Amino acid sequence: MGRLGGSPRYALGRAYRDRREAGQVLADALSVYRGKKNLLVLGLARGGVPVAWEVAAALRAPLDVFVVRKLGAPRWPELALGALAGAGGVVLNDEVVRSLRISDEQIQQVIDRETEELQRRETAYRGDRPPLASAGKIVILVDDGIATGASMTAAVQAIRSADPAQVVVAVPVAPPSAYEQLAEVADDVVIVSMPTSFMAVGEYYSDFSQTTDDEVRDLLATPTTDTASAGTSAEERR
Repeated sequence: MGRLGGSPRYALGRAYRDRREAGQVLADALSVYRGKKNLLVLGLARGGVPVAWEVAAALRAPLDVFVVRKLGAPRWPELALGALAGAGGVVLNDEVVRSLRISDEQIQQVIDRETEELQRRETAYRGDRPPLASAGKIVILVDDGIATGASMTAAVQAIRSADPAQVVVAVPVAPPSAYEQLAEVADDVVIVSMPTSFMAVGEYYSDFSQTTDDEVRDLLATPTTDTASAGTSAEERR
């Protein structure tokens, strides 16, 4: 189930009822981190936050949101030319950039536009509260799944700039190619399910309904530490 101690272990084709169950299963795969000091769990907005809440609750770690934005190609916005993360982390797909002959000026325009949206979303989720500090922490980056790996790679690069002690990538499902890509940039990669014939992330969930902004805010406001029952869901606590 991921790369623990440098040895890849995973289950093929596992499916989940919803993000909550995926988070609970992922938390079990991350049990080696339970009890470690200076843990910080970051959920990639928006769908990664419900998964990350379950992980943070099980590990008794603080939770925060981390916003990543796809960089859509000019004239073909559904085609990703890369990804942008907070603190200026940018990953570009050089093959897409070359094949579509996208200029540096066009790339910068897309980055500027998505930076504005990224900052708006961070304010919407967190309000005036600053991000939790990552310096010196074991940072566990969580999403509900990975398809290409661009968004998570951008997140890892952005977190690196904050000088964490360790960066861990943790997701319920991803293709083997994403594992190989992320193993090069993260200190540890934990993937519960790694189907060889990977489809869209949503295909591995019975309920993959969109996570709303309100859900993100509610989860961030629900404590994950110093609670009587860490495995209880946010919905049951409210």
